[in-house]
Amino acid sequence: MATLASCCGPARNSPVGASQGSPGSAEVGVEEEESPAEVRMSSRESTTVSAPDRQLLTELAALAPQDLAMIGLSGGTFLMGSEDPLAYPEDGEGPVREVGVEGFAIGATTVTVAEFAAFVAATGHRTDAETHGDSLVFTGLVAEGLAETSPSVQATPWWRQVTGASWLHPGGPGPTGAAGAAGVPGSSLEGSTLEQWARHPVTHVSHTDAEAYAQWVGARLPTEAEWEFASRGGLEQQPFPWGAVREPDGLARMNTFAGVFPSGPTAPVGTVPADAFPPNGFGLHNTTGNVWEWTSSHFSDHDQRPVLRGGSYMCHDSYCRRYRTSARSAATPDTSLGHTGFRLALDL
Repeated sequence: MATLASCCGPARNSPVGASQGSPGSAEVGVEEEESPAEVRMSSRESTTVSAPDRQLLTELAALAPQDLAMIGLSGGTFLMGSEDPLAYPEDGEGPVREVGVEGFAIGATTVTVAEFAAFVAATGHRTDAETHGDSLVFTGLVAEGLAETSPSVQATPWWRQVTGASWLHPGGPGPTGAAGAAGVPGSSLEGSTLEQWARHPVTHVSHTDAEAYAQWVGARLPTEAEWEFASRGGLEQQPFPWGAVREPDGLARMNTFAGVFPSGPTAPVGTVPADAFPPNGFGLHNTTGNVWEWTSSHFSDHDQRPVLRGGSYMCHDSYCRRYRTSARSAATPDTSLGHTGFRLALDL
C-alpha cells in the first residue's frame, strides 16, 4: 500500500534525483518511505510576464463567468469518516463520528482555469509555483522536450519537478501550446481549444494561492467537515457521492487513472472539465476524482498541514483508493501539484 505522501503527491520538501528519460520502475502498490531531506527548489523570481503569456491571460480571463456558482446548504449533522475495509485508518478516516455543520454555501465546481485567470489579471498575483520557479507534474503530462531536464522525485518517480510549470503552463512551458500538456500524447488536454481548457480545474495552486483567491472574491475555503458533508450529497456512509458502487452499470462517474499505474494508461490522463459527470444529490460536481481540493482544516493536532480531500485523476485502486468521500490527505501550504485545486465556501 502506498503511503499518504507518495499516493497523493510529494511536498516541496521531497528529495529529487537526477533527471531521467523514463519514470523509473517503481512497482504499483509498494509502500514508499518518506524522507525528511529537502528538495532543492529553484529560487528564481521573475516579475516579467512574456507577451504571449499576457495575451493568454487576457483571453482566459475573458472566458470567466461573471457570477460564482454556489450552492446553499442548510447544514445539519452527519456521520463523518469511515471504518470501511476500503478506508485508510492511518489517514485518520475513522472512527465514524457524528458531526454537525452550520448552514453554508459551497462551490458547485472547483475553481476553473478561467476564473483563476480573472483573479491574476485583476491582482497580478504570483503563485507559489511561479515564485519558486517550478512545480510538480505527473511524468506522463510533462510538456514536450522537458522530460530530460526535469528530475524525478526519488520516492515517487512518476512525479517530475518541472521548471516553469504553473497554473498557466501545467505541463511546463514549451512548444506544446497554452495548456502545456496539449501536445502530449495521451493527455486529456491533447488538442484542446482555449475555451475547453478554460473550463478545467485550475491546478498547480498552493493552499496559500487558494486562500488568496478566496479572499479576493469574498469567500473562503471549506472546512473539512463542510467539504465531506457536501460531498456526500445527503447520503449516509456511502463511499462515493452517488452511492456504494464505484461504476454503476459499468459507467465511470469520476475521473481517475484507468489502466496500469503509472505507465500503462488505457484512457487519456489529466483533468476533465470541472462540471464533468453528473452532480451529487446536493448539486456538486466531481468531489471525488479529477483534482484534490484544499480545505481550511489541519490534518491532526500533531500535523498542522492543510487537509486535502477528494482524490484525483491519478488515483488507482491498485495504488491509491483515496477517491472516496471520506478519504483525506495533506500537504505543506506552499506545495503545488498538477492534480490539486480547490473550491470555495461562504457563510450564510
